[in-house]
Amino acid sequence: MQDFTPVRVESPLSGVASIPLVFDSPHSGQHYPDDFAYACDFQHLRKAEDTDVDDLYSFAPALGATLVSAEFPRSYLDPNRRVEDIDTSMIDGQWPGPVDLSPKTKSGIGLIWRVLDDNSPIYARKLSVAEVSRRIERCHVAYWAVVTRAIDAAHAAHGRVAHVNCHSMPAVAGTVSWVKTGTPFADVVLGDRDGSTCAPEMTALLAAAFRAEGLSVAINDPYKGVELVKRFGRPLENRHSIQIELNRKLYMNEATRERNSNYGVLKASLERVMGKLATFAVGGR
Repeated sequence: MQDFTPVRVESPLSGVASIPLVFDSPHSGQHYPDDFAYACDFQHLRKAEDTDVDDLYSFAPALGATLVSAEFPRSYLDPNRRVEDIDTSMIDGQWPGPVDLSPKTKSGIGLIWRVLDDNSPIYARKLSVAEVSRRIERCHVAYWAVVTRAIDAAHAAHGRVAHVNCHSMPAVAGTVSWVKTGTPFADVVLGDRDGSTCAPEMTALLAAAFRAEGLSVAINDPYKGVELVKRFGRPLENRHSIQIELNRKLYMNEATRERNSNYGVLKASLERVMGKLATFAVGGR
């Protein structure tokens, strides 16, 4: 396997007081391991990335927050899925672990992706039990361990924590979406799993802050949040977790993955919005 560290952690800057705010970017990785052995066009494969989301939130350490980013691509393994959410039709041999399929796996985008956004196949082969097991151990287990440590450490130190699960979304719904193909999305979609993963004040604060930046906001429509916010969002324990989806048209050319002229504008808006969230995180209003 290509040599790289699968998870990157950026801690609060030296001299900046740490605050109980953790960001994680599970889908922005651009290190494609040698053992991927995909059969599709590489530029098309890259459309699965949340390209540059980790950079968009790179101001986090200056706020006193922690930023965790996956370095591997989500098409190789998606850390925002359960280990049991695995498509055994892709595997050569008997999968030894439990299987519990979600609708996303049935659509081909579970733990290990089978297809891309136009429903075209990624592989021209089946994957061995051994290679899937290696991916899970090196990537999924490692990512969850790092995010868990960061969130637990913040909660232990401050008695509360706010967690932001950072994503980007296409400008319009693709073929494998559960939304009608071609449906345009808002500029920002906030997902708190219908109010179950964070205090309503946190969702309302973010919605108002993004709208003050001139951006359109939808809440839980169509993205409610998946495994990471589901696992870490326990507001009754002062553990608040929310997913943020940014429309890619705001910052990139979706065909080439290149940053557009609005990139710096969006990043500055994000920094202002997250500065307001930082106040909530430390217990203010």
